[in-house]
Amino acid sequence: QVQLVESGGGTVQAGGSLRLTCQASGSAFSSYAMAWFRQAPGKEREHVAHVAFSGGFANYADSVKGRFTISRDNAKKMVFLQMNNLIPEDTAVYYCAARHLPAGSSRPQDFGSWGQGTQVIVSS
Repeated sequence: QVQLVESGGGTVQAGGSLRLTCQASGSAFSSYAMAWFRQAPGKEREHVAHVAFSGGFANYADSVKGRFTISRDNAKKMVFLQMNNLIPEDTAVYYCAARHLPAGSSRPQDFGSWGQGTQVIVSS
């Protein structure tokens, strides 16, 4: 099992950028598919992006496609979410998640390890 800690959240104006980082600890990080989810107040947790264990395949929610980029550095046990052209609708707590399989998923229930989340606020 991996332990996950997110960082990089904050408050930014619409049109701005943030880079979220997820630091993993534990063994065999490179065998985990990784994902970012987010949850806004009063809403269900939703998929943002996921990346396969090798980093060779990534998938994005339609709402962030073309604006967000997920990447990973297996040597450093880190996953990143570069968020550009942020809009107020991106305001949420962002969570990093790990799945001990090569391929990712857009379903939260497919992930067994979660971080504590990092808050992102986009002001208009």
